[in-house]
Amino acid sequence: MNRVKKIFWACWRVWFYVVMLAVILIMLPFLFVTVLTERGYPYFFKLARIWAKCVLFGMGFYYKIERAEKLDPKKSYMFVANHTSMTDIMLMLASVSNPFVFVGKISLAKIPLFGFFYKRTMIMVDRSCSKSRMEVFNEAQKRIDRGLSICIFPEGGVPHDQTIFLDHFKDGAFRLASEHHLPIVPLVFPDNKKRLSYTFYSGSPGLMRVKILPVVETVSPTGEPIDRKELKEHVRNLIHDGLMEFKKKNEAAQKH
Repeated sequence: MNRVKKIFWACWRVWFYVVMLAVILIMLPFLFVTVLTERGYPYFFKLARIWAKCVLFGMGFYYKIERAEKLDPKKSYMFVANHTSMTDIMLMLASVSNPFVFVGKISLAKIPLFGFFYKRTMIMVDRSCSKSRMEVFNEAQKRIDRGLSICIFPEGGVPHDQTIFLDHFKDGAFRLASEHHLPIVPLVFPDNKKRLSYTFYSGSPGLMRVKILPVVETVSPTGEPIDRKELKEHVRNLIHDGLMEFKKKNEAAQKH
């Protein structure tokens, strides 16, 4: 039985990349046109959302979104969430309609075809290079000036230890948000690790829940910027509490 499960999981993992690349191929002419100029990014973003929803659907995932408040479509935000799976990218795109740009690791640019568009539309960072990390701030300002939002997974990557509930947050997202006066929108993804973690022989189709928490302002009512370390701890606590809430609900449901 274990062997059959492993075969299923292996095929399912391969299917994830097949679906991801197949949808890009189908949309290729339209995607290519939208990355030719900076003005085309809002259209690229709409196509990226369609791509994300198709990948989630193709993997047998369906999602349910709980929103604390409605976001201003004309305002720029900093979107942050816990990071446990490659599906975090798709779920973020499916959940947020405000056009945003990911800040992500440069290694993702190596993925065939996906990497081509990744390099031309996202803000890439080499975390081992201090110069690269500084350039992120300049690139972010350019996107904000065009009315776009920014998205960062503040854990800096998926923890190698899959037992970690929520890793420590890095400063980058909060420094960016503070310096550019971007309100922070925390999101909670409680099911992605269960659905498609980085553990190869694991995962299953099913529900992916999303909770979009209330906006966290980075400027006080008096106009003073809030200390970014305080922001980081506050936002991490919000996401941690959100994950704990879902965990308790799951445990209560299992008892019944």
